[in-house]
Amino acid sequence: MFRRTFWFTTGVAAGVWATTKVNRKLKQLTPESLAATAANKAIEAGHRLKDRAVGFALDVRENMAQREAELGDALGINADPELPAPRRYAVIENRNDPKYIENTTYSYNRNEDH
Repeated sequence: MFRRTFWFTTGVAAGVWATTKVNRKLKQLTPESLAATAANKAIEAGHRLKDRAVGFALDVRENMAQREAELGDALGINADPELPAPRRYAVIENRNDPKYIENTTYSYNRNEDH
């Protein structure tokens, strides 16, 4: 009697387990589930690709700045050149107290005075 009850219970448990397993697999194979899985994998791949591209771009930028500094040192470009003082033009109105104006613009129009 106990032997039959044991095997009956074991069979029922195996049937429930197998049915649950098959139902889960069927739900995973529906078109909606497959589309969601594919979308999630594509998003993950996109994130990985973006992270690699950002890392590559940062490495390129860092190495480019380093190489520019090396070339600048080799060519002497990095030294700050001494610039001449800006030109100032004196206005002739008052000779005792000359005023200076910055950045005057001259007209090259020859017909201006005629």
